[in-house]
Amino acid sequence: MKPILPAIIAAFASLAGPAFAAGGERISVKGEIIDTWCYFSGVMGGPDAVVGTAHHTCALWCSAGGIPVGLLAEDGTVYMVLKIEGSADSASGDTQLRLASHVIEADGLLYERDGLKYLVVEEVVNDLDIEVLSHDSYGPVPPFAVPEKDQ
Repeated sequence: MKPILPAIIAAFASLAGPAFAAGGERISVKGEIIDTWCYFSGVMGGPDAVVGTAHHTCALWCSAGGIPVGLLAEDGTVYMVLKIEGSADSASGDTQLRLASHVIEADGLLYERDGLKYLVVEEVVNDLDIEVLSHDSYGPVPPFAVPEKDQ
């Protein structure tokens, strides 16, 4: 019976395949830490309205409320951030709140599944602060965020 055990182990290992081989691809990326709910839902306006200074306060509220953060890269790719520098909080952690709306240069591991890109940021190489001064275009409270009866 002993010869069967290695065959069974080999069979199960072959079924698991990619699950054991998923090590992630090392990448360096530059982009803004974003609030994924407002970015993907469009609830606060289009993609230009949910970045930078005009959206900073909302980004803080969403992260503090448990909405995972993302990284909007310069090429428009959105990465769902799973971890930043060892913090397992994908939202509401001190690191995520400190970096909300900041443009960062990051080194980390990219994982892809079902068309989604996930990023484990191993190091924030450079924190460039908030670079997108969108309040100039949208004001501190964008008009689309105010109910019509109050305008």
